[in-house]
Amino acid sequence: MKISVIIPTLNCEKTIGELLKRLKSQTQKADEIIVVDSESNDRTVEIAEKEGAKVIKIARREFAHGSTRNLAVENARGDVVIFLTQDALPYDEYLIENITKPLEKEDIVAAYGRQIIDEKAIPTEIFARSFNYPEKGIIKSKENIKELGVKAFFFSNVCSAIKKKEFEQVGKFPLKIIMNEDMIIASKFILKGYKIAYVPEAKVIHYHNYSLIEQFKRNFDIGVFFSENEWILQYGKAEKEGIKYLKEEVKFLWQKNKLWIAYAILEDISRYSGYRLGLMHKYLPKSVKLNLSMNKNYWLN
Repeated sequence: MKISVIIPTLNCEKTIGELLKRLKSQTQKADEIIVVDSESNDRTVEIAEKEGAKVIKIARREFAHGSTRNLAVENARGDVVIFLTQDALPYDEYLIENITKPLEKEDIVAAYGRQIIDEKAIPTEIFARSFNYPEKGIIKSKENIKELGVKAFFFSNVCSAIKKKEFEQVGKFPLKIIMNEDMIIASKFILKGYKIAYVPEAKVIHYHNYSLIEQFKRNFDIGVFFSENEWILQYGKAEKEGIKYLKEEVKFLWQKNKLWIAYAILEDISRYSGYRLGLMHKYLPKSVKLNLSMNKNYWLN
């Protein structure tokens, strides 16, 4: 199968060169690497072109998590498209090989990889990666919804691989969405009877040491997402997963670094308050939402 790698970019000259070099050293080579750049004003485009990537340029205000990736897929010649973010560095040379291997099975149409940390990650972020991206893999299908709830649809375009034919058949990503376009495509696949795979052997170094304000803003956007896609919540409440997360986090930090428990509680308060406000965003003026949101482009468009 032919493989296209897709990377949306904006001002990432510090990471894009290393990312593309690591992709070119893979045991399984990509047939093409497509960079979709949103008017970077640094050397991102220059570096990408120098490393042999095909660059598609769009206006910054045109960027959207769904439509921008759809545009790249429309210009891709691969049977399989691999999505990466600009700050996700392949851990080793087996990333493409491992992330595409499950797609050799007819009923598995998508796969996502494991996000790991390096020595710069703070303790709460170390826990976040281990909670969401464990060492054990799983194949998720309709049968898992009762057990996993909304977590059955968990999927990440930080590092994912999707069969292009089935991607187009289910209607691609939503054109306008604040975030979680990956969760939407995963839910489409699973509810259509397909399977998706979590592949822990496919590893990228990726995390964010967000401040409390950044956590609030990110989770405001998550609340907006669920407010505008309420149908997903019929399969399980996001709050239930949040309570489980907090309990496991405190247990983890008690064993590893007790001094971070107070910070973790503040962080979770920031997350939850942002999420709840996002759920009620329809009652807020646009000017307020612009200040509360991490994805300002969504409101400007």
